[in-house]
Amino acid sequence: MTTDTTPTPTPGEDFMAEGSPRQELAVEQVSDTARPDQWWQVIWSSKKARVGVVILAVYVLVAVFAPLIAPQDPLDSSFEPLAGPSAANWLGTTTSGQDIASQLIYGSRISLLVGLFAGLISTVIATVIGLISGYAEGTILDDLLSFVTNVALVIPALPLIITLVAYSEVRGIWLIVGVISITSWAGAARAKRAQIISLRNRDFVTAAKFSGEGTWRIVFREIMPNMTSLVAASFVGAATGAIGAEAGLAALGLGDSQSVSWGTMLYQSNAQGAIAQGLWLWVFVPGLVLAILMTAMTFINFGVDLLSNPHLREDA
Repeated sequence: MTTDTTPTPTPGEDFMAEGSPRQELAVEQVSDTARPDQWWQVIWSSKKARVGVVILAVYVLVAVFAPLIAPQDPLDSSFEPLAGPSAANWLGTTTSGQDIASQLIYGSRISLLVGLFAGLISTVIATVIGLISGYAEGTILDDLLSFVTNVALVIPALPLIITLVAYSEVRGIWLIVGVISITSWAGAARAKRAQIISLRNRDFVTAAKFSGEGTWRIVFREIMPNMTSLVAASFVGAATGAIGAEAGLAALGLGDSQSVSWGTMLYQSNAQGAIAQGLWLWVFVPGLVLAILMTAMTFINFGVDLLSNPHLREDA
C-alpha cells in the first residue's frame, strides 16, 4: 500500500505545488515587479516630459526636412515686398521680398545646432572640471580648479558674451557656439563637484581603490555613471540657455548676417519697422516658436529630474 505524501494545505493557506502553472505565474509577476524601469520609460512617465519630447521631435523633423517643407528659398528676394499671406508665401513677405515662412522653417536649424553643440561642449567642460575637482578635494589641483570656477561664476556672462562676439573679426555660428560654451559651464561644474564629494567615500569607490584601479578610471568609470541624471539635466539646461543666448545675440545684431535664424528675423523686423508697416507676423511668429521650443526643453527637464529623484515619480 502506497502512502500519499503530498502535503495538505491548512485552511486559509495558499498552496502552490512546485512547478505548477500558478507558481510559475507568481514568479513571473515577482520578476516583472522587481525589474527597474528603463531611463526612457521614466522620462516618458512624466506628462510634461511627454509633451516636451513630442514638441522637440516636431522641431527636429522640421529642421531635418526643411528643404522639403519650406515653400521657397529663405534668401530669395524676388517676391513682392510687404505681401500678405498667400499660397506661395504662407506668412507673407518681408520688406525686401523674402518669404517669412521659409525663413522660419530654416531658422530652426540654427537654434537646434547651437543648442546641441553648445550644450554638449559646456556639459563636457563642466563634467570634467567638476569631477576632477571634487575627487581631488583639499589638494592644490582642487584649489586651482575651484579658483577658475569661482572666477567664471562671478564674471557676468551676458556682457562677456556680447563683448567677445562684438569684437570678433569673424562672425558665424561656430563662434557663437564657442563663446556660449566657455561662458556657461561654471554653475554646472560646481554642482557636479558637490555631488562627487558625496560619492567618493562610498563602498564601491573604496573597493575600486583597493583593487588597484587608477584615479581616472575611478572617476569616469565608477563614479560618473552614478551621476548620469545630473549630467543629463545639465545638458538639457545648457542647451536651453544656448538657444536663448543665440537668439538674443542675433536679435541685437551680433549674429551671422549670412545665415537665417529666428534671432536674425527679429533683428531685421525691428530694424525695418515691421510692426509700423503691419507685418506683425514677422515679429510675433519667430518669438512664438522660440518660446515654444524653450518651454519644451524645460518640460523635458522635468522628466530628467525623475531619474535622480524617484520620489518625484509619484506625482509625474
